[in-house]
Amino acid sequence: MTGRSGNTDGPEDVDAAFAEIVAGLERDGVGARWPEDQPATGQDSAATAAEAAEDGRPVEPPAPASSWRAGEKDWDWALGSDEEHYVPPDPPPFPKPRVTTVVAVVLLLIGVGLIAVPGVVGLETAQATPLALIALTSGVGWLVLRMRQGPPSDDHGAQL
Repeated sequence: MTGRSGNTDGPEDVDAAFAEIVAGLERDGVGARWPEDQPATGQDSAATAAEAAEDGRPVEPPAPASSWRAGEKDWDWALGSDEEHYVPPDPPPFPKPRVTTVVAVVLLLIGVGLIAVPGVVGLETAQATPLALIALTSGVGWLVLRMRQGPPSDDHGAQL
């Protein structure tokens, strides 16, 4: 191939060089059989071998029944036993809520109740709304401020 400056960087006929490379690879068996070309049954393999001999292509032995994608046989899931499977331990019991948590939840319920039905307590909406907002804000604030700031101290990390 000639460059713009007149230098030759490779063979003069690129197509002939490429054809020579492909022919060498085909002689080695690279790309000789595509998955679409593989016969499905033994009867087809004889016809394919005859066609390949007529075309001048190398005749290859038929591929084994299983391909590289499929296993030798299907996996039988019934063979496994329960002893081989991981059974996680029972979770720890839910911790008892602290008094402060209960008070914060009660404040939240009072706030929702005052917003939803202020007449039950005998207040008008104008009086119940500020009280409800104070109760809701106090309950949420108390819950947020009492949250734990890290993992429990008795955490031992991963256990095998």
